[in-house]
Amino acid sequence: MIISNPWYGKGLPDFDPSGVSVAVDAPLRLLQHCPVAQATPLANCSDLAKRLGLAGLHVKDERTRMRLGSFKALGAAYAIAKQADAKRTASGGDMPWEDTLKGEVFVTASAGNHGLSVAAGARIFGAKAVIFLSESVPGDFADRLRSFGAEVVISGKTYEDSMSAALDRVKNQGGQILSDTTWPECYTGVDIMEGYLVMAAEAFDAIDTPPTHLFLQAGVGGLAAAVAAYARQRYGDAPRIIVVEPDAAPALMQAVEKGRVVTASGDVSIMGRLDCKEASEVALAGLAAHANDFMTISDADCTHLIAELEDYDLATSPSGGAGYAGMRLAMDQGLLDLNDQSRVLLFLSEGPIDA
Repeated sequence: MIISNPWYGKGLPDFDPSGVSVAVDAPLRLLQHCPVAQATPLANCSDLAKRLGLAGLHVKDERTRMRLGSFKALGAAYAIAKQADAKRTASGGDMPWEDTLKGEVFVTASAGNHGLSVAAGARIFGAKAVIFLSESVPGDFADRLRSFGAEVVISGKTYEDSMSAALDRVKNQGGQILSDTTWPECYTGVDIMEGYLVMAAEAFDAIDTPPTHLFLQAGVGGLAAAVAAYARQRYGDAPRIIVVEPDAAPALMQAVEKGRVVTASGDVSIMGRLDCKEASEVALAGLAAHANDFMTISDADCTHLIAELEDYDLATSPSGGAGYAGMRLAMDQGLLDLNDQSRVLLFLSEGPIDA
């Protein structure tokens, strides 16, 4: 299903589309304090583009980002580094970076890669991370979090249950919630989205000719909103920006249709990172203003289509390759003006395991 965005260029009533800064200099500077920070590759998939009948296809490959396996590494690491920078500046600038946040406790719920970013960022700057996981998260993921020094708490059957437990922990024991989504009482997701700007800036700097199409997979919308905002600042109206969601979790599409945040309903999707039933408010505000189209894809189509990427050394998970699957579906159906003049940019947001 594809809908044209009726709010493009103006945004939803009573929603501020400028919630995410597009000033990338701060994230670029502060993330250099992370020992393994470096740019990820941009694959020029000319052979695949030729096979598909496109003028060009570039894929930003986030599978190696900061050795954490996902674009999410940029988000919480930057949000934590931003706090460390502020505290260090207030102290006169002499405090060692690794001591700046001693005594601070960052608490979050995670279904995957966001928790790793919180744990890694907290360790770099001397803070403690407490990560709440639901019972459905694999045990080896919990072990990986512990390897970064995080305290792991298993609570509830769903992500929503674990987030509720995390909020209770902060209420009763103190600490800071560091969520990668936003709602009226929590805007930590804004800093996290600003961290994602680094990924967009690296990709745009490496491309000689601006893309005509960006397909951006979305769960709560943080990745898509950050990239879309930066694309508009960089290229204006030129690229057609398409947001891709699972048909089991069309939270952004339904919110745009109804003009407000809604709770979507649907089965559990194999696109686990994207299986979010409610949009981030700040992300929704930005995408309503900046995205041209919203589309949904099925689990079956996603699984079938991302298998094509394995032949080009771009194996990914259903979540990581949903943007590619959306592009391929649109091409098969002759939609979204994709043709032999199109130059497409995609983001491969994580490695092959979606669990």
